[in-house]
Amino acid sequence: MTKDVIVLGAGIVGVSAALHLRQRGCDVLLVDKRAPGEETSFGNAGLIEASSVVPYAFPRDWRTVLRFACNGSTALRYDLRSLPAYAPWLARYWRESAPEQLAAAARDMLPLVSRCVAEHEALIDRAGLHALVRPTGWLEACRSRASFERTAREAQRLAATHGLAVDILDSAALQRAEASLAPGYAGAVHWHDPLSVSDPGALTKGYARLFEREGGRIVRGDAATLEALQTRGNGWRVQTDDGAIEAATVVVALGVWSGDVLRPLGYRVPLMAKRGYHMHYEGAANAALNRPVVDIENGFVVAPMKRGLRLTTGVELARRETPPNYGQLDGAERLARPVFGLGRRLDEKPWLGLRPCTPDMRPVIGAAERHAGLWFDFGHAHHGLTLGPVTGRLIAELIVGETPVVDPAPYRPARFA
Repeated sequence: MTKDVIVLGAGIVGVSAALHLRQRGCDVLLVDKRAPGEETSFGNAGLIEASSVVPYAFPRDWRTVLRFACNGSTALRYDLRSLPAYAPWLARYWRESAPEQLAAAARDMLPLVSRCVAEHEALIDRAGLHALVRPTGWLEACRSRASFERTAREAQRLAATHGLAVDILDSAALQRAEASLAPGYAGAVHWHDPLSVSDPGALTKGYARLFEREGGRIVRGDAATLEALQTRGNGWRVQTDDGAIEAATVVVALGVWSGDVLRPLGYRVPLMAKRGYHMHYEGAANAALNRPVVDIENGFVVAPMKRGLRLTTGVELARRETPPNYGQLDGAERLARPVFGLGRRLDEKPWLGLRPCTPDMRPVIGAAERHAGLWFDFGHAHHGLTLGPVTGRLIAELIVGETPVVDPAPYRPARFA
């Protein structure tokens, strides 16, 4: 079987790329070992983060670094045995997080972030998924007065610079906005522009159904079988449950697994996983949480989902094959339970996901240097759900030769050559 394009990876990034390619008339096959939206796209905090105009950087103040080094923070944990594998990546991440470099990363990411809601809304309208999305914004809540004042000042600066809608809520105003919260926060910043999603996996599956309704095809297959058809000119082949599929163009949108496919082809992209956990809980009976809340000091998010209250952790640095360590989740649960009124756990065991991160905080989007018809679309870090549709549009425009919606230069794969 021959297709125009094979997209490898059926998370939000790959599904979005496949949708946009199909919209432009390409015959597209979407390939994954699992059904759409069942890996990292399933387990996130459900935020379409229009206000996240500054990437998540490595902390530069030594007080925070020392706190993380003690390995007791719920915001960041590390597996000691994994640190040698992370060391070169962390060194570059540290350098890229210096003020000047971070400002450049923010400038480069802004064109994507500023379009994230509009691109989602276009797909939501076409797919009829409005019931999954709420225009409630989200809250950055601070436990200490000093943290609240710093967060509020920075929020007002960013809002004024980028035209974002924000309210500063003291503890009394926060209680009025979220009656289910017990005392514990000095105040919060309410960002109005982001959307929240009550079931991120269902949203991805809904986009995948739209792709199929519009003529695309989804099959199970192993991306690791990808091979170049060098003896027959340009082209690619991958093995699926329906047999071998060939196409002139292939898009690698496999998140942290992208390197597994690209290394045999000679590409070494510095892509590492920031692991994260989640668990669902029964909520307090007297009131419902209206919007996601991030605990600034402790790095976790509590978000209202269809299944219950989802607690998502901060970052764990551990190799993909390292067994789960639920200590970070347990610590976040102890901190969140009295404030959010968390009830009993609803999941049989905690979920573990892998955020695909580059050290310069930009995704990898564009054509491979040495192989015709090979395209990259991965490395979205904490913002896969946020940026999937807009980067899907960008990669599709590049492949078919349209004028791209944003300048793709900052995301080019060749920067890691």
